[in-house]
Amino acid sequence: MDAESLLLSLELASGSGLGLSPDRRASLLTSLLLVKRDYRYSRVLFWGRILGLVADYYIAQGLSEDHLAPRKTLYSLNCMEWSLLPPATEEMVVQTAVVKGRFMGDPSHEYEHTEPQKVKEGDKVFEEEVVVRIKEETRLVSVIDQIDKAVSIVPRGALFKTPFGPIHVNRTFEGLSLSEAKKLSSYFHFREPVELKNKTLLEKADLDPSLDFLDSLEHDIPKGVRPQNRRYGLTRQWRSG
Repeated sequence: MDAESLLLSLELASGSGLGLSPDRRASLLTSLLLVKRDYRYSRVLFWGRILGLVADYYIAQGLSEDHLAPRKTLYSLNCMEWSLLPPATEEMVVQTAVVKGRFMGDPSHEYEHTEPQKVKEGDKVFEEEVVVRIKEETRLVSVIDQIDKAVSIVPRGALFKTPFGPIHVNRTFEGLSLSEAKKLSSYFHFREPVELKNKTLLEKADLDPSLDFLDSLEHDIPKGVRPQNRRYGLTRQWRSG
């Protein structure tokens, strides 16, 4: 949700039954505009809220002029004071994968995980259990990054790529037609392309380089679905276990 049209976007999203109180909305609208000014972002998006046992995390992301450049992620516990999160790394994702359950709502909270580690003393090698501490802030960074890579999408035509490389908002985009909106090929992952780089020149021949520069959802296979089932449209048959 763009910070400049936040109130309208929140009103439209409230139909799901999960909304924000009027005071939270007012605080978000004011503070996100200040974040945009102070950090000199081109756009600020309200990413959403992650529920915690003690408090909730309100997440925002700042975009530069190039919309595909790495986004800056911030969080707040009161919708007024914002803290910048570090970029996610593969090490963080692996480290936090062992943490399960709800967030606490305290960035300084530490999860404890016991894992075996090989220790060498002289000629002998044996295993001992080592307690690893993982900060909740690190888990927050990892979870946001994984969600972004999995489900952050944009409709085809909402962004365009200039001949010089940067990605900008298409000011002339008015939304997809009804027929196009029903197609998975009309939506792209809002992240650096992965599958597109593996396509052959023949497969790229019909693509518009100014619009089709991201990975399409058309060939995504949901986790747990057998590829052969998806081929025949049987996407409801999930693997057991």
